[in-house]
Amino acid sequence: MTLPRFHLAMPVDDLAAARRFYGEVLGLEPGRSAETWVDWNLHGHQFVTHLAPSRPERVHNPVDGHDVPVPHFGLLLAVEEFHALAERLRAAGTEFVIEPYLRFEGQPGEQWTMFLLDPAGNALEFKAFADDSQVFAV
Repeated sequence: MTLPRFHLAMPVDDLAAARRFYGEVLGLEPGRSAETWVDWNLHGHQFVTHLAPSRPERVHNPVDGHDVPVPHFGLLLAVEEFHALAERLRAAGTEFVIEPYLRFEGQPGEQWTMFLLDPAGNALEFKAFADDSQVFAV
């Protein structure tokens, strides 16, 4: 089954910093762009960074003993891809909001997760389920 692709546009306050972070640190391929926005290929999804200098205050919610930033977005990766990305981020000197760890260990929905901020303060979460059938487990 082919899943639909999503389109997500996020505000950034510095397009050059967004190009460095999304292009060089995360390794995303850039697409079309203009003076105020850049399209990115986020694993087949259209992710767009739009220049928007003002940022709202961030909210956090408790999940598994951590303060999770809201809003956030990200990807569900294979476990190997998750760990490779975590190492890539560490090598780039990325400061994590929540360091990579195994969440809900031994429970339904067990997953590897990590949170970080892009240069504009947008929160990203990357996660990986050892058992993909557990993505929507209750």
